Amino acid sequence: MESIYIKGGAALRGAVDIGGSKNAALPILYATLIVGGVSRIDNLPDIKDVNTTLDILRGFGAEVTRDAEGVTVNTDGISYSVPSDTLVSSLRASSYLLGAALAAFGKTRIQNFGGCNFDNRPIDMHLGAICALGGRVNGKIITAPRLIGQDIVFPKISVGATVNAMLLAAVAKGETNIYNPATEPHISALADFLNSAGADVEILEGRIRVVGRTLAGARARVIPDMIEAGTYLICGLASGGEVTVRGVVPEHLGAFLELISSAGASVSVSDNEILASADRLAPMKVVTAPYPHFPTDLQPQTAALMAAFSGGSITEGVWHNRFGYLSELAKLGVRYDTLDGGAIIYPSTLHSAKVTAPDLRAGAAEVILALAAEGESVIENASCIRRGYSDLTKKLRSLGAQIEYK
Repeated sequence: MESIYIKGGAALRGAVDIGGSKNAALPILYATLIVGGVSRIDNLPDIKDVNTTLDILRGFGAEVTRDAEGVTVNTDGISYSVPSDTLVSSLRASSYLLGAALAAFGKTRIQNFGGCNFDNRPIDMHLGAICALGGRVNGKIITAPRLIGQDIVFPKISVGATVNAMLLAAVAKGETNIYNPATEPHISALADFLNSAGADVEILEGRIRVVGRTLAGARARVIPDMIEAGTYLICGLASGGEVTVRGVVPEHLGAFLELISSAGASVSVSDNEILASADRLAPMKVVTAPYPHFPTDLQPQTAALMAAFSGGSITEGVWHNRFGYLSELAKLGVRYDTLDGGAIIYPSTLHSAKVTAPDLRAGAAEVILALAAEGESVIENASCIRRGYSDLTKKLRSLGAQIEYK
């Protein structure tokens, strides 16, 4: 079992370059299945979820060539086969196969779509979009002899269902309007990728309009990872240091920057850089919700920041039960109470400990706390952190951290 060893207590200082967004890269990679010919994707993060997705594409017969900047995917020779259960169950984004494989091959299969196990993550809205566009669900088998554009109205906002609806609509006959869609930056990035292949995707107020087209040859440069950027800023703040993140889109982090600024952090923003530091932070109140509100994927890291300073409260508006990780953070000294759909984090005396990373973002929160605490901490099951952070130890060492994988 891979572990991270951290000797904490040092204030982190310096600058770190932010890589491509995991949440943007994955839907784009699955979208290559519906794009004929060669697609080129640059600024692709070297993380576990991306590498697993590339293996899934290879399983369909795609020619995948990886280099230092990104990847070239040739789908001319692809054909359908049931993807490896081992690969599919290792990441949640494999649920994009519901739309991508159905649009590419006219058939797909419901499998055990994996990822972080912190809440019930149903696929009912994904299936509703599939059926609206002409798909047929028979047990675990889904077929679509013909996809026809229709209006889709989602009862609530879902990134995954929005992605699958866009993939299907991009090749369906006629016009589709997706109402109440997700509006995260990676949704716009997927639209840009599809349009580069000849799609007709337009993001409007309250809906996404898609007219089906025959797609071929697409290009993308993956947008910066706002969650990675927020995580490194929190590492600096919690350690009592000063960290600059470079190569970012500051407006993507608007809700997070507003939170820490209002709590007393000094924040400096330029075109593609953010610097943050704080001697003290007032209690913070976080309510997570779909973009442009506070992102749920920064919730555990922010809980760690609260514990290192004056505490605060969290109301989780996306994944209601995303608080199981707090029992692990308690081993590092975090004091808390859980509520129905929320938690209270108290100012805490942090200390080193051996803990287990329960999921990707909670593992990042453990790294933050271990960096802030005196002594040596060990984070086991650290491979799950590699799902979303490229060169984590190298980047943190460049800021002055004593950290290594073993």
